[in-house]
Amino acid sequence: MIIVLAFDFFLRQTRSKMMQRAALRIDVAIGKRLYDKVMALPLNELETRQAAFWQALFRDVDTIRNTLSGPSALLLVDLPFALLFLGVVILVAAPVAWVQAVILPTFVFLAWRSGSDLSSSSKAEKESGYGRDLMLSEMISGRGTVKALALDEDLRPAWEARQADTIRKSVTRGGKADVYQNFGAELATFATIAMTTVGALAIIDLNLTIGALISANMLTGKILGPFNQLVGSWRSYSSFRQAVDRLGSVFALPEDRQEIAVRLDRPRGEIVLEQVSFQYTMTSPKVLDGVRLHIEPGKLIAVVGPNGCGKTTLVKVIQGLYKPTAGRVLLDGADINQFTRREMADWMGYVPQESFLFSTNIRENIVKGHADATDEQIVAAAKLSGLHPFVIDFPNGYATDIGESGRTLSGGLRQRLAITRALLGDPSILLLDEPSSNLDRDGEMELVTTLKNLAKDHTVIVISHSPSLLSSCDQVLVMQKGRVVRSGRPDDVLPQTMLSRAAVAAPAQRRLA
Repeated sequence: MIIVLAFDFFLRQTRSKMMQRAALRIDVAIGKRLYDKVMALPLNELETRQAAFWQALFRDVDTIRNTLSGPSALLLVDLPFALLFLGVVILVAAPVAWVQAVILPTFVFLAWRSGSDLSSSSKAEKESGYGRDLMLSEMISGRGTVKALALDEDLRPAWEARQADTIRKSVTRGGKADVYQNFGAELATFATIAMTTVGALAIIDLNLTIGALISANMLTGKILGPFNQLVGSWRSYSSFRQAVDRLGSVFALPEDRQEIAVRLDRPRGEIVLEQVSFQYTMTSPKVLDGVRLHIEPGKLIAVVGPNGCGKTTLVKVIQGLYKPTAGRVLLDGADINQFTRREMADWMGYVPQESFLFSTNIRENIVKGHADATDEQIVAAAKLSGLHPFVIDFPNGYATDIGESGRTLSGGLRQRLAITRALLGDPSILLLDEPSSNLDRDGEMELVTTLKNLAKDHTVIVISHSPSLLSSCDQVLVMQKGRVVRSGRPDDVLPQTMLSRAAVAAPAQRRLA
């Protein structure tokens, strides 16, 4: 028996190590592939779902790992041995073997019925929890607004409703699971009683020995145990199947181009849009509608227009973040669809209207995407953006930690930091969305000077309503309802734009009067 116990310990240890190795391989393989897939998806696809959805996918990886390397996986391994032990019972205690033959199909039916019943309950619980997590994510992201406006009481009813719905569906699913688990436990107890009763009668009739009955009862736990666990573990298999389906749907989504056949030289910066249209979905209205545009290299171009006219979308289409639903974008005569996201990012520096900064120091934020940048290149870009004089005044200089999303910096410094990051690597084209929105008067004038100097050998496209910046541009594009309605020098275009705005605003002012 000592040898048997030692061998059993060795088998258990071996099995545990195999499961640990399987978990490690699953984490590495699926986790890496999911990260690569999410990073390769087009921006428009990423924006169609909330951030909580993408976070939940990585929890799905945990579900798959736990199912394939935990007790659920071991249970599947134990099931074939249950049939083997049933054969042993038939050999050593044939008079009571028929009891097992009757009980086993009952357990199989119970496991199947619990699986089909708990699957829908688990899915409803998962969806309810996702809705609650989505609201929580929004509350945390907007915590500044929530605190400033004291929205805690306004948000409480919606939060409590989602939380109550999640709890209610969890209780419903748990109640169903308890019924099946308790029924399975009672069925296992009944099997032991039936085995003992039938075995006692067989012993009285001298058809069975006491030792054979004891052996059969010991093996009953090995036979029914896996099936009883299967009833309680069906939720894990249901969650596993749902996680596989969600990951499979994401892995089937189209990606941005990842490879290019021939690497081209750094472009000069000529941009051509040929009848470009864009809409987020096939049923949504067009954000861009047949835009035709030719931007020569070495120009400072401004894009103006009312809110919602498509200015930001135009910039994202030029950079390749959004793919046109009709028409095409050419860079130095080449269709940008043939270029990878990495190449486009190297050739086009981009400063969005709401710049995102990482929770690290200033230097690390600047070199994101250009990890091999030298100190000289970093300082040169910081001087161009006007960031350098402020940074060297900090006690830790470029090693200054900026906190979450740059909260320790002023809005102007966050803007300058984003511009510095865009300038690093000397891209051929600069795309800036309201770059002067957080700058003071002096900072705005410095930015104008910087952009004019950069436009000597770069193509610079700026979305702005700053009079000083607009008057310094080589060309102004006026957009309305997804179209470029006017284009020309600032002195020719801006007066007409002001008159048009006045004409539109006059009826509204008369109505108010």
